[in-house]
Amino acid sequence: MILLIIDTQKAITNKNLYNFKQFKKNILLLISESRKNNVEVIFTRHDDGPGTELSKGTEGFEIYEPFKPKPEEKVFDKTANSPFKDTGLLEYLFAKKETTIIVAGLQTEYCIDAAIKCGFEHGFTIIVPQNTNTSFDNFFMTGKQSYKYYNDFIWKNRYAQCFSIEETVEKIKSSKNSQ
Repeated sequence: MILLIIDTQKAITNKNLYNFKQFKKNILLLISESRKNNVEVIFTRHDDGPGTELSKGTEGFEIYEPFKPKPEEKVFDKTANSPFKDTGLLEYLFAKKETTIIVAGLQTEYCIDAAIKCGFEHGFTIIVPQNTNTSFDNFFMTGKQSYKYYNDFIWKNRYAQCFSIEETVEKIKSSKNSQ
């Protein structure tokens, strides 16, 4: 089991996200519990290319300070929504014989959706803890509508196992990686 924190970068991790306080609290809890229980924490960063706020080398590209990776934790940079496309992450997980991924981060309808569906397609068991992904309002849906649509309708019992934060923490504590 690993915890995959997707694209929680400084430029987009802010109070304009739906349910931001709960999201932040739950991500911090997942990271803390994973580290305490020897569950590897892996991060991704999205690079939108030169001249954007999510461009490698800019302050906004870096991981949001409260979630900052430890020096020994892996960070995979990506240029597509899927964290598995041309990043080395897929090969890394296969080499480690990982089978279960807890997916959390930003943004629900973009990179989180791609991570869940692509991870499922690659044969991983995907766990989506409640209130650990979020998004902004867009032209078509509010952040809340996006969250509910994907978490309660699209992913649940199709591509992922959707659990409460408490159930997920229990799974982390009882994982085979715990010592």
